[in-house]
Amino acid sequence: MRALVYLGPGSAELQDRPAGQLVNDDDVVVEVVGTGICGTDRKILLGRFPARPGVVLGHESVGVVRETGPQVRSVAVGDRVVVNPTLYCGWCLPCRRGATNFCRHKTGTEVGVDRDGTYAETVTLPERFVERVPAGLSLRSAVLIEPLACVLNNVGAASLTFDDTVVVLGAGPIGILTALVAARQARRVTVAEPDAFRLERAREQFAHVVDVAGTDTAEAVVKGSGGERPSVVFDTTGTGLDAALRLIDDGGRVVVMGFDDSYTAPLRPLQLTNRGIRLIGAGDYRADIFPVAVDLAAELGDPQRTGPGTGPVLERLVTHEFPLERYSEAFAALGGLTPDGGDGGGDTGRPAGYDALKVVIRSHSGPVGADGWPVDA
Repeated sequence: MRALVYLGPGSAELQDRPAGQLVNDDDVVVEVVGTGICGTDRKILLGRFPARPGVVLGHESVGVVRETGPQVRSVAVGDRVVVNPTLYCGWCLPCRRGATNFCRHKTGTEVGVDRDGTYAETVTLPERFVERVPAGLSLRSAVLIEPLACVLNNVGAASLTFDDTVVVLGAGPIGILTALVAARQARRVTVAEPDAFRLERAREQFAHVVDVAGTDTAEAVVKGSGGERPSVVFDTTGTGLDAALRLIDDGGRVVVMGFDDSYTAPLRPLQLTNRGIRLIGAGDYRADIFPVAVDLAAELGDPQRTGPGTGPVLERLVTHEFPLERYSEAFAALGGLTPDGGDGGGDTGRPAGYDALKVVIRSHSGPVGADGWPVDA
């Protein structure tokens, strides 16, 4: 099969790899249909997030079951499925306490990081890490299930209440999903973003959107809110902690979501203690969150619940799709793979350079329908 293999920072190539096959009795072989590009994938290629050279990249994946082991009961050949790439052992102490996101046996199990991922034509996973896609939910929408699970985990960590005011730094796919979920619980949600393309898309969904290009993010958001500071800030960019700490109101919560190993921010503990600020990192999502994301995606992806704009909310986040062999064009739509490519949400005033929201790499090479997705899926 064809697979996109990580060679080291700034380098990846298509290689021929053995096709997925059953190894254990509970294995499922999934024919990959499409995989969304995660910000983490791009950070890996930029050298800002660690991964094992030689690994097949990709983890936000949907596909069709092509083979199952003799013990598999929850899915069958032909089922449309979404991959849960956050593997866990199930028997270490954190797992037995329900904290599967902090499994102590992660090495070699992170799909698309140190275990072969889904920018490929097939992938093999244990049964418990594939979930059926709800009937009526398009695979284009289902690509957003895994990012939605990440968002649910982080929004839950903030313990939002109806009187909270929220600011989301970044209007990429994670930022928009975070704002959508937060808006179901908080009094008001504001999205801050420097990139013109993403600003336009955010304004299709939200009443409160602030353009922070060429200005100080914290000052621009406070000014746009009539001097009011938020009680909760979600930094979805990975580079906005400094702005978030200057922006947050006394007694507020800052949730750090974005991944960027190269970013650091000055932090004085007195800044937290005197102002009663809680700084929160939620880690990976627990196993019980993923099915909730599947259910919420079925609602957000329902063709009968389009909301503002045209088409289901999740489908509208998928702005670009490329076949596997055009992976370099897919990453170019997200700012490319040069160190000065845009990340958004910072205070540099530099344009983010994006031309997309969610970009999907399609691995399926068979017949497709009018929507560009496989006719048998």
